[in-house]
Amino acid sequence: MTNYESVLIARQDLGASQVKDIVDNLSNVIKNQGGEVVRVDNWGLKNLAYRIKKNRKGHYVLLNISAPATAISEFERVMRINEDIIRYMTVKVDSFSDANQNSESAAEE
Repeated sequence: MTNYESVLIARQDLGASQVKDIVDNLSNVIKNQGGEVVRVDNWGLKNLAYRIKKNRKGHYVLLNISAPATAISEFERVMRINEDIIRYMTVKVDSFSDANQNSESAAEE
């Protein structure tokens, strides 16, 4: 299966539990299509560089996904329909980036 990294931004007025519910629903879409969500990294509520649909902030979530292309197309279709998700981007990667590895290699230099 192919590896993907997907970042989504949810509306600022949602609670943490609502964002978790959105991520759980998206994870179920991937699982039903024959893939798996390897890791979910919730970055929290951050300021946006510019206003998007009248929002100045957004809940950022990173998902590492191992799935076939058909699962990703269904995953993105569900995100387009969901009004609580204001932006998303999915990128195909060779291997998942690890925040711990990046900080350790930076400390060694």
